[in-house]
Amino acid sequence: MQNNNSRLESLDALRGFDMLFIAGLASLVIAVCKLFPGGADCWLEAQMHHAVWNGFNHHDTIFPLFIFLAGMSFPYSYAKSIGKGMSKGAIYRKMFVRAIVLILLGMVCNGVLKFNGSPIRIFSVLERIGVAGLVSSLLFVNLKTSARAVIAVVILVVYGAVSFIPSPEAPVGTDPFSLEGSIAAYVDRLLFGDHIYKPGVYEPEGLLSTLGAVVTSMMGNFTGEYVRQSSHSGQKKVWMMFAAAALMLVAGLVLSNWIPLNKKLWSSSFVLVVGAYCVAMFSLFYWIIDVKGHRKWAFPLKVVGMNSIAIYLLQRVMSFQFTVNFFFGGVISKMGEAPGRVLYWGAYLLLGWLILYLMYKKKIFLKV
Repeated sequence: MQNNNSRLESLDALRGFDMLFIAGLASLVIAVCKLFPGGADCWLEAQMHHAVWNGFNHHDTIFPLFIFLAGMSFPYSYAKSIGKGMSKGAIYRKMFVRAIVLILLGMVCNGVLKFNGSPIRIFSVLERIGVAGLVSSLLFVNLKTSARAVIAVVILVVYGAVSFIPSPEAPVGTDPFSLEGSIAAYVDRLLFGDHIYKPGVYEPEGLLSTLGAVVTSMMGNFTGEYVRQSSHSGQKKVWMMFAAAALMLVAGLVLSNWIPLNKKLWSSSFVLVVGAYCVAMFSLFYWIIDVKGHRKWAFPLKVVGMNSIAIYLLQRVMSFQFTVNFFFGGVISKMGEAPGRVLYWGAYLLLGWLILYLMYKKKIFLKV
């Protein structure tokens, strides 16, 4: 029986599964696909890349799933803080400090310490995690579930409606959901100039699209709250979550007839469809690990999931490439190009996992 305040092993395992794709698994899958004739153009290989603009590939689920799982963990961490007797003020400080640290780490990843005079990108993956998590957490602490559900719907409706407004810079008749016609891209160019991902073009973690990310985090709050507080059996929770995922999937696909699925805009239809994916994936992991009790297989994923921020940052401050080439470069050079890429990315993924395993054994966890 799952203790209402205990750590969900399924959450750690699913976070680990998610982070493996940016720790080298996606590149390994691509390399394996290219071993076979036509593999470079196969469906699986395509899923390891982001959609160019509109569309939906598996790679587009990685970032939203992380935000969702961060939102899921908040009801547990909040209950733990309350159980320790922390005041509301102390909890607020903890929430704001977390957001600020994530924003600062994001700026470091963007090169703020290079001092090379180039424009520094303001937005980042870590910044979005911090801001979306902070907003959804503030709503969670201060409002009832029903009020937050209304706010989530209002955000999707308002953001969806605003998305129909074309960029003032675009020629008359330009599709408002195209890169050229997007009001979200226009706002980022207008307000932040060259301090965006593609100066003069667009920012995938920009201002307006953060609204959609806030709802993704809120969906995680709702799911964590339900799993922690509901008196339903574990089996019934699984079915209820799958049903919710199915409803969101249908709603998102219907809405996509007017508002395209677009991860870079974090469009309202994308929020619903990727939310369905997040809830369904968590339901599956929860059923296998926490309900059925099959935990041993998930240990390698748990090692990654409990240090997810670490594996994201380590690849930016350490040269995994150097280490892999130092130990395997000679062997790789004697292999054909395609098999060599498989060995390279397999070693790259293993290196990252071994570092996290050592951290796990030493109980070193980078938490923000």
